[in-house]
Amino acid sequence: MIVFGFAFAGTNAIAQQTNESASHAHQASHAHQTGKSMPTPKIIIFDVNETLLDLAPLKASVGKALGGREDLLPLWFSTMLHYSLVETLTGTYHSFGEIGTAALMMVAETQGIELSQEDAKEAIVTPLRSLPPHPDVVAGLKALRNDGFRIVSLTNSSAVGVETQFKNAGLTELFEKRYSVDHVKKFKPHPDTYRMVLDDLGVKPIDVLMVAAHAWDLAGAKNVGLQTAFVARPGKTLYPNVAKPDYVVKDLLALEKALQENDSVAGN
Repeated sequence: MIVFGFAFAGTNAIAQQTNESASHAHQASHAHQTGKSMPTPKIIIFDVNETLLDLAPLKASVGKALGGREDLLPLWFSTMLHYSLVETLTGTYHSFGEIGTAALMMVAETQGIELSQEDAKEAIVTPLRSLPPHPDVVAGLKALRNDGFRIVSLTNSSAVGVETQFKNAGLTELFEKRYSVDHVKKFKPHPDTYRMVLDDLGVKPIDVLMVAAHAWDLAGAKNVGLQTAFVARPGKTLYPNVAKPDYVVKDLLALEKALQENDSVAGN
């Protein structure tokens, strides 16, 4: 029911977009379906967790907290996303870390595993803020910057959390700005999260590319009219019920190459 409710809310939000945003979204979708080149984006927005940062240490930590059950990480992550949507729809707000802690306690309870709130928080917060970047990330970001793209990030994590993540991962200097949903107190894929970035940078949706390893994130970005790129990290797949992203790549180096090729075809 929650999923359908969120989809309905998203549909209403789309209907309220300006004619200009709707036109940009149509142009992007049409260009992809006909195989024509896309307009070269001016700004690239990156999701953070899984897209840029490797969750392997977090998987190990959560598995340890759940009695060695690393296989339960997907259930924990989906539960965390589920309740972030619940909070967005009900107008309440806790940080992603707080929701993650609560979700881990819920998973532990359903599996008959004793886990205190303090231990659950420790299992998430410490490793989450020290995640390493995927092997392609630093080289890929540098290549995109050298090509002239402006690079920012947008995450469901807290502003303080992503600042620490980027510092520990050595990514801070590669980004023009870091955006957190803390500002609007709604979680992606709510339209307001993407519009927050567009409004702050003063750009049109069609001039911006959203990059993520999560199909739900790209669905939200596409609804606002952004170009989208799916990074096929291990275990991640596309959602068949929405338009295919404009770019589907294996990593950021492949994305840089795809953008170069598109730019060449477009004659920009």
